[in-house]
Amino acid sequence: MAQIFHRSTNALAQLSIYGAAFVLAGLGYALYTMSRSPLMTDANIAQRQPVPFSHRHHVGELGIDCRYCHTSVEESSFAGIPPTATCMSCHSQIWQNSPMLEPVRASYRENKSIHWVRVNALPDFVYFNHSIHVNKGVGCTTCHGPVADMPLTWRANSLQMEWCLECHRQPEKYVRPRDKVFSTDYKPPANQLELGGKLVAEYKIQKLTDCSTCHR
Repeated sequence: MAQIFHRSTNALAQLSIYGAAFVLAGLGYALYTMSRSPLMTDANIAQRQPVPFSHRHHVGELGIDCRYCHTSVEESSFAGIPPTATCMSCHSQIWQNSPMLEPVRASYRENKSIHWVRVNALPDFVYFNHSIHVNKGVGCTTCHGPVADMPLTWRANSLQMEWCLECHRQPEKYVRPRDKVFSTDYKPPANQLELGGKLVAEYKIQKLTDCSTCHR
């Protein structure tokens, strides 16, 4: 029986199979990369707010402690968003007529909350407790980045599960003394692993990686 297809057809078939495999692999890598890009995670993208609140000015320049505004961070799962009265404790005396702060004054006059845009938002199926992390020696800047340098606040990390697990698996790389938790200029020492190992033991930190730890 005469050969129907030329011998070169075999090479073309093999080439098309390998080509399809490479295309699929490339597509998978592109999707993997995209899922970790700022386009999907919003990391390093400053969020527009109804009032352009500057952490750099209030925290970095004026030295206001995180707990002045985020009052429940040491006792609650939620760090807390300051009521307008907290803002007005200063701005009833300074910058009283600034047009930029009119939404704050209106909120105070009308007793209506300002609708801030949540920057570090987790999905509803993720449980996170601020107080546990703070009391175990996890600093604000470890998760929230260089807040004191942010003129407008952005998400410093992806907040994806792999990022959380990196700390849960090796907490000694990230924990700091409790009296440094709210320090925005804290730098890990050269002997961080040695110090971290001691703090893990002292603070009784468990390397919790079970699904039920965060997904309840």
